Amino acid sequence: MVQEMMHPFSRYLRAQMMPHIWCAGCGNGVALNCFVHALDELQVDLDKLVVVSGIGCIGRSAGYTNVDSFHTTHGRALAFATGVKLANPELEVVVISGDGDLFAIGGNHFIHAARRNIGVKVLCANNFNYGMTGGQQGPTTPLESITTTSPYGNIEHPFNLVHLAAASGATYVARWTTLHVRRLTQSIKKMLQKEGFCFVEVLSPCPEIFGRYNKMRSGLEMMEWFKKASVVESFSDPSKAEITAERIVVGEFVDIERLSYEKLLHEKISKINEKAMEGVS
Repeated sequence: MVQEMMHPFSRYLRAQMMPHIWCAGCGNGVALNCFVHALDELQVDLDKLVVVSGIGCIGRSAGYTNVDSFHTTHGRALAFATGVKLANPELEVVVISGDGDLFAIGGNHFIHAARRNIGVKVLCANNFNYGMTGGQQGPTTPLESITTTSPYGNIEHPFNLVHLAAASGATYVARWTTLHVRRLTQSIKKMLQKEGFCFVEVLSPCPEIFGRYNKMRSGLEMMEWFKKASVVESFSDPSKAEITAERIVVGEFVDIERLSYEKLLHEKISKINEKAMEGVS
């Protein structure tokens, strides 16, 4: 009797959705792979895991993971995830989305989710442009970079995402590239085990658009840039964790403890109910 061979991570992915639609050299597959490895190493209960994604290339992750998931409208991943977490705090809610979705149209949702310390975990794939819609300049496009809407070089100062997350109140903040697969996996594991709002940024190659416009025409060339420019400075000042052509600061930046919004909310509701019952008696 021939035994059917199963991929060791087949339980985490929807085989019927494969092959994926990501371009050759794109880093989104690496990011998803690290996420799946983290789930496997922690033996996360998939019946209690929800993955939410927004619009963008990485947004397909919601359809590829074999768990309850939702692919939201543009910029609303965190709003939806907040509702899921408050409706059932026992669920582990993970948002996997891109820099444009989370920090352009969804920027206000991000800062307030972090401020409230809602127990949602965010994995952000930052590819420095709107890769799905033509390679336009986005909120994380580095200065002087060429995009379809900045053909003479970007003159807008980009967001420093780890600084923004830290300043907004996240309990765990880290940044890695798709070159740092082991460290990225460990950071994802760490955020899945923490209370409150956690944020991991992963710098992801987009060779077909951003790379091509900036003299890095393959995923390998973009990975060589990550290797050459990356400097690990864990628990350094996130406001100084810049991303330039010459220097990419990576590492863990914040790891603190703070009561989550959903715990405080349910404590408040319990106290209100106790007082109401005292009044009845």
